[in-house]
Amino acid sequence: MKTAMSTTSPSRRDQARQFIEALPHCQALAMTVDAVGDGEAVMSMPYSENLIGDPKTGVIHGGAVSALMDTCGGTAVMAHPSGPAMTATLDLRIDYMRAAKPGNAVTAKAVCYHMTRSVAFVRAVAHDGDETDPVATATGAFTVQGARK
Repeated sequence: MKTAMSTTSPSRRDQARQFIEALPHCQALAMTVDAVGDGEAVMSMPYSENLIGDPKTGVIHGGAVSALMDTCGGTAVMAHPSGPAMTATLDLRIDYMRAAKPGNAVTAKAVCYHMTRSVAFVRAVAHDGDETDPVATATGAFTVQGARK
């Protein structure tokens, strides 16, 4: 999923950061907003021993990857030019391709590719350093609530 990330005004980046800073799980997972464009978002989550799902291998738990992809998808919806004031996940399907490499940060990129009056549709990919070798892919539907001011 390679698309050109469009230039983002500081206010849209600020809104995206405020969106994830308001969510305690984002703070707990140390998620950061790396880039925001029109209907696009890139977020990352550093490797942490607190996120290990399998102590024998040191692999990050799939739930942490899921939370990153979900939050990145919501951020992409909020960044859409006709985006809502608020959004929530209606449906999220994640296909895990492989385990993230222990020690590597995980980065997700989400694109809001279609929006109706009540639902936004998103595609996302997560990787651990090589965009051509994804950890997981996702498709989701998010609510569209209210008009952005």
